[in-house]
Amino acid sequence: QVRLVESGGGLVQAGASLRLSCAASGGTFSSYAMGWLRQAPGKEREFVAAISWSGSSTDYADSVKGRFTISRDNGEKRVYLQMNSLKYEDTAVYYCGAKSGYYFYRGDSYDYWGQGTQVTVSS
Repeated sequence: QVRLVESGGGLVQAGASLRLSCAASGGTFSSYAMGWLRQAPGKEREFVAAISWSGSSTDYADSVKGRFTISRDNGEKRVYLQMNSLKYEDTAVYYCGAKSGYYFYRGDSYDYWGQGTQVTVSS
C-alpha cells in the first residue's frame, strides 16, 4: 500500500512559479511510474506529466510543455512538479498518482492517488 501526500499549491498571479511536491510512504517507491494530473472545476481530470521509475523518461501534456518539469528523488520518495509561467487556465486541483508494474505510465488509471493540492492562478 502506497500513501501519497501532495503539497506546495497556493494562490499566485499569472506568470509566477510554484513547485508541487508529492511525498510517498509505503511500498517500493522506485518501482512505481509516477504522474501528475489535474482537475479544474466542472472538467474531467486530465493528464499533466509523467515520469518513469528511473526518472530517465518524462512526458507532458501539450498545454504545459516547456513550462512544467516533472522530476523525482527516489531516495527521498518524492516526485515534484515545477510549474513556471503559470496561466489562469492552470487553475485546478493537482493530484499525483503511482502506477505499479509499469516502467512509464501516461494514463489516468493510477493505482494510488494523493488527496490533491489546489493551485489557483489569478489573471
